Amino acid sequence: MRIFVARTGPGPGREPLLVIHGGPDWDHSYLREPLVRLADHHDVIFADLRGCGRSTRGLGPHHYTPEAATGDLVALLDALGLERADVLGFSYGGLLAQRLAVLAPGRVRRLVIASSSVPPVPKDAYDGWAERERRTAAERRVWSESTLTGPELTRAAAYAGAEADVWRAEMLDGYRERLAAVRFSGEWLRAWQAGSLPSARIDDAARRLAGLGVPILLLHGRQDMTFPAALAEEASALIPSARAVILEEAGHMAHVDQPERWLAAVTSFLREDLPA
Repeated sequence: MRIFVARTGPGPGREPLLVIHGGPDWDHSYLREPLVRLADHHDVIFADLRGCGRSTRGLGPHHYTPEAATGDLVALLDALGLERADVLGFSYGGLLAQRLAVLAPGRVRRLVIASSSVPPVPKDAYDGWAERERRTAAERRVWSESTLTGPELTRAAAYAGAEADVWRAEMLDGYRERLAAVRFSGEWLRAWQAGSLPSARIDDAARRLAGLGVPILLLHGRQDMTFPAALAEEASALIPSARAVILEEAGHMAHVDQPERWLAAVTSFLREDLPA
């Protein structure tokens, strides 16, 4: 197993920040901006999950599981000689970040759960939101009607979902330019289609995260159409060490809609003193 890593680089006073992308059949590149701007104070470590980007592909579907991906992240920290690191998990990566914090206690110093959720998404979470129905229609058609397979299907769904993921119309062109650089795969898609992909959620996540006492930032866009913003607020009420920051006029890709405010929230959180 080979895990591809892009890294801003260690140095005096640069604390490690491990970034876990979502998808999962994407790569890390859509998160580089604005996170690379943290390089003056942090060693930002962007990893492509197994089966994604430039990491190992071509494994059997049963090799693509949240448990295996979490094990890779622990092995990566070991390989880099990092006993602990701050961790930012985005979307599906936010679920993996929670698993890492709970199943490898002591390895996560601070945790940013971005555009993801701790509680499960209720089936009726988006009932009555006509704008979401309109914006998500194109991606739904790709998944239900397209004859594409593998990376081409993942790519087509990402482009079709752009208007749902990015709330501000003026940010769409720049977002599509990011998508053009993503090395999409279809490895995790194969696992899902084969019925071998377990849920990435951990049981009783809020209680278990609360028991760790790890500082947690729940960073979300108000208009997120994948994970409701209300779940971030709900989780912050359940976890004493967590707080929610909800950005207005921002969708699932809140870092694209509101890059300055999103980065400011991350920066402020990472610069806070750790509890004794």
